[in-house]
Amino acid sequence: MSQQIVISGVGIWTPEYSITNEELVDSYNAWVDAYNDDNKQAIENGEVEAKPYSSAEFIEKASGIKQRYIYEKAGALDITRMRPLLDDRPDDVLSHQAEIALAAARKALVAANKDANEVDAVIVSCAYTQRAYPAIAIEVQEALGIEGFAFDMLVACSAATFGMHRAYEMLCAGNAKCVLVINPELVSPQINYTDRDSHFIFGDVATATVLEHAETASAEHVYDVLSTKAVTKYSSNIRSNFGYMTRAQDVDPYGPDKLFHQAGRRVFKDVCPMAADHIEEHIARHNLTASDIRRWWLHQANINMNTLICKKLLGRDATADEAPIVLDEYANTASAGSVIAFGLHHEDLVKGDVGVLCSFGAGYSIGSLVIQKR
Repeated sequence: MSQQIVISGVGIWTPEYSITNEELVDSYNAWVDAYNDDNKQAIENGEVEAKPYSSAEFIEKASGIKQRYIYEKAGALDITRMRPLLDDRPDDVLSHQAEIALAAARKALVAANKDANEVDAVIVSCAYTQRAYPAIAIEVQEALGIEGFAFDMLVACSAATFGMHRAYEMLCAGNAKCVLVINPELVSPQINYTDRDSHFIFGDVATATVLEHAETASAEHVYDVLSTKAVTKYSSNIRSNFGYMTRAQDVDPYGPDKLFHQAGRRVFKDVCPMAADHIEEHIARHNLTASDIRRWWLHQANINMNTLICKKLLGRDATADEAPIVLDEYANTASAGSVIAFGLHHEDLVKGDVGVLCSFGAGYSIGSLVIQKR
């Protein structure tokens, strides 16, 4: 009989800097003025389209986002730059992404009552890694002094749940006794701050979870993983084309199509029913219905998506207690959103309570875990 696998710790690292909708809009609209002035003649001739203004009200209505955290604020609001200004660290200095990954990992280890020497494997699973190799996960493994193995994996906004799936499977197979899954979502460098429809979406954060066998867990808050479920379906409606191939293609490596871009309405129409069906099928494995779920820790991309998915599942609007929202403060943090919701809203659950962790995003990809408080 296979051993019970549990989540025994969660950690959240939050950047010290933040940007409100008002700050972001002031910067964007100033950039619009400069752009439209520089291209005045071409716009009048119909050769170039004038850039539209934005507003804080538009952002909140479209997404539910009120602010976002950012790893480095300098440069991001400068209309002559419109991107964060990060230092170029030498190879023998800890990378930016490993730095925030470590911060979240240490918090998760404390929550799990674990020392680094008790961890057998490290998975860094996120939307972007800042380099191809060596793996950020191996850099983190080295910094923590962990024996064993580590690797990176990219599954866009489903990366955190997919990373937990891999940890669960390794633990079930007996290839590890304790796995650290980290989601260092340093997404601000991939944002197009000159695109009205997407410049407000993302924020930076790092999260981490500890998964292990139940027999070794000693934390205060422990959750049995009842099962995992994943699905992917190819779509180009959410895309980022940045990569090493641009060097050989003689194109702008930082052009708009190389940054995050999406067909938002199509994504909404496709993903909402897909996610609701996925979750309903998953909980049905355990003879559960939506009314049996104590808490929904859903991907935090857009308040309207979460509202609709919950309504499809429950037949009514979910309460803030049932399906907590963190995107108003954190914005879309790629794969980390559902983990933030879990980390901030789980300690009040009691023994036997069942919850669903679910993320959905580019790919399309959807990953979920049904978990139960021990």
